[in-house]
Amino acid sequence: MACIGCQWQLQPTVEHSNSEEVVLARFDRAERLFLTTGDFAALQQMKTVYPIETRTLIEDVLQLGLVDEPDINTRFLYFFQDSTLQTLMLDVEDQYHDVSDLNKDLTQAFKRLVKMVPGLTVPHIYTQISSLDQSVVVGDSMLGISLDKYLGRDYPIYLKYGYSEQQRRMMTRQYIVPDCLGFYLLGHFPLTAEERDSANLRDVHMSRIQYVVNKAMGRNVFTHPGVKRVADKMARHPELTIEQLLSDH
Repeated sequence: MACIGCQWQLQPTVEHSNSEEVVLARFDRAERLFLTTGDFAALQQMKTVYPIETRTLIEDVLQLGLVDEPDINTRFLYFFQDSTLQTLMLDVEDQYHDVSDLNKDLTQAFKRLVKMVPGLTVPHIYTQISSLDQSVVVGDSMLGISLDKYLGRDYPIYLKYGYSEQQRRMMTRQYIVPDCLGFYLLGHFPLTAEERDSANLRDVHMSRIQYVVNKAMGRNVFTHPGVKRVADKMARHPELTIEQLLSDH
């Protein structure tokens, strides 16, 4: 995807959602409560209500160690005492106190997507704060959105740490849903080894994914020439399904 610096990681499978409505699980709030107060009850909520999310954040995203290590809670708490990270957490709460718009857009977009690609199901989607690491963490049936990567193109911390204009342009609220769709598709239709080694083949594959994201969004989020070429191809071959398009290497 064009979202520079993002990564996706496969996580343990969880039960598929049968509901058509997507409601973001606010793991970030339990996380923030523990990291700002050291409240043991908040830590217990993280580990009991959000066990996979907690393990993924600590072990895979932040790479602080194993979640069962005796001192991991102290390391996790200490890591986020940095003033920049404390500011990120407060600003996430301020900007994302209400996510009803994201729930609505995710519901509509995934409803379109699963109709276009019958093998897909609506994933479990949760929010987190990841210390400016991955924007979206992807599993077979789950997605984790790092809200600290979507605080606006002119957000002072992004400017301070040298994010480019191209990067900051996509670090906004409006790119959360397209990124979720794109990385979820990439998890199910990954790049082959040949495509990873070839910039041209990689661009073709990613353009196909972005074309499908546009269709699921109901608007053209991505408009670069590669996506336009895919749109032209699909117009010339109406018999070609979305699944065939994504599976054709």
